[in-house]
Amino acid sequence: MKVTPESLVQEHHESGAWSDLPLDEIFHQTAETHPDRVAIVDAPDRATWTGGAPRRLTYAEADREIDKLAAFYGAVGLTQDHVVGVQSPNTVDTVIAILAALRADLIVSPLPLHWRQKNVLDALNSIGAKGLIAADRIETRDVGTAARDVAAELFSLRFVFGLGKDIPDGLIELGPMLAEMGDELQFERSEPRPDPADHAATICWSRSGEENMPVSRCHNHWTSCGTLVINEAHIKEAGNIVLPYSLSGLTGLGGGLVPWLMTAGTLHLHHPTSLANLADHAKAVKADVVLAPGPLAQTLDRKLGDVNTTLLAAWNISSPQPTTFVPRRRMVDLNIADEFALTAHARGPSAKSRPIPLGKHQGPEGCESGPALVEIAVSETFEDQMPTLLVRGPMVPDIGWRTLNGNQRRLRWEGNGYLNTNIKVSVTDEGLNGFGVPGLYALGTGNLETIDVIYSSYPGIREAAAFVVEDPVLGARMYAALVPEPGHVPDAGAFFAYLDAEGVDLAKIPHRVLILQSLPRNDDGTVCRDRLTLRTQRLPAAVA
Repeated sequence: MKVTPESLVQEHHESGAWSDLPLDEIFHQTAETHPDRVAIVDAPDRATWTGGAPRRLTYAEADREIDKLAAFYGAVGLTQDHVVGVQSPNTVDTVIAILAALRADLIVSPLPLHWRQKNVLDALNSIGAKGLIAADRIETRDVGTAARDVAAELFSLRFVFGLGKDIPDGLIELGPMLAEMGDELQFERSEPRPDPADHAATICWSRSGEENMPVSRCHNHWTSCGTLVINEAHIKEAGNIVLPYSLSGLTGLGGGLVPWLMTAGTLHLHHPTSLANLADHAKAVKADVVLAPGPLAQTLDRKLGDVNTTLLAAWNISSPQPTTFVPRRRMVDLNIADEFALTAHARGPSAKSRPIPLGKHQGPEGCESGPALVEIAVSETFEDQMPTLLVRGPMVPDIGWRTLNGNQRRLRWEGNGYLNTNIKVSVTDEGLNGFGVPGLYALGTGNLETIDVIYSSYPGIREAAAFVVEDPVLGARMYAALVPEPGHVPDAGAFFAYLDAEGVDLAKIPHRVLILQSLPRNDDGTVCRDRLTLRTQRLPAAVA
């Protein structure tokens, strides 16, 4: 299934931005050329946050598993362009499951790890998914049981597969199943369909608006993202890449997985538990590249031993303004525009991150010869409106996924061919101060004003506000400020229990709660979230 108009397909191929190699074939070619090179490695502490012992596979070993699993998908009845959801943390098993689905010409929908059963059910139902691959658990959450319950409610979901050690009844255990079938299961490489890299590979989920929106990408959209990151970060072939971001969106896939595939290196998978753990992991594997949240970049720069390790600092739409410091190593700021586009800029000798220039972005700094991979613009504004981010180019999704209700929804194009992301931005003479405006968005949840309404619905609360505070593990966490009705003393434990009972998205549940007499306001009457953030960051950790 193609997700790009033919006119754009031709344009991207003629420019040299697009190729004929799908992602799984890139891996297969490396396996043929460098069979004994180590391809994928689990984090050593895997068993503490998901089931199964740590694994380590060469390219040849991983390619055989991908072939076998792709054959299994076909044997059970999953066929070309069927959609398969995946909700699983960073493990070797997850990578194998995704690449095998692509090899079988399936479309993968990576689901955010924080999504509850209701979120998963609504998403898979809207896109007509036929299968779901779920981990047994993610930290303390029983994801496997939730997946089984989703299947019980979703008639169209024909297959539910489990990854890990303790798979609940009702799920097909992929590991033991493949082991039992042994060499009997062979993947038959059929005649490839025309232009395989132009066909849909993934359906990711935009979370910057009021509701989750499916965003489809083909293989070439992804390699365009990878090319930009590789060129700017100077990622060399066969390097060690440490990836702490989940494989559920543009940051983890476009900033980590795809650059790894394209440079034929070794991918060291990581699950974020602490910044010290990430630094120790990177030092232990002699990392050439480490991807990390932008707000943690300065601290991680100090903790990483080898100055030759390149640091990719990812800034999403909810991130605070980039910190000012002179890095000791090559550092590249990755600006992530939700699920729509990314840019990459080396920090250089300056202590400040560079504004994102408007116009074309086409690779290494100063390179004018390569094809433009993304083009940045802003919308026209009226009165006091803030401009929104516009993007177009070979990495930008072109067609909204048509849901079962016939709604090809919410991707909006301007008359000049730009996709309007609806992400508000701050514009200077030199470009954009990042994608998004600090204080307006929260990671994985969208506009903070919509979350205010949820918090305010708790009985006895007169008004409430969500706000973001820097965090040493995740880069940022969401907090809640609650103003009670006169004479009412809210209980934080009861507030959390209320949100849980209401089935509120896990990403919208605050890390901590502050009880205030009133909310600080800007001159225009809106909530001043910056003052809430500063107030909280000054509190002792035990209080905040």
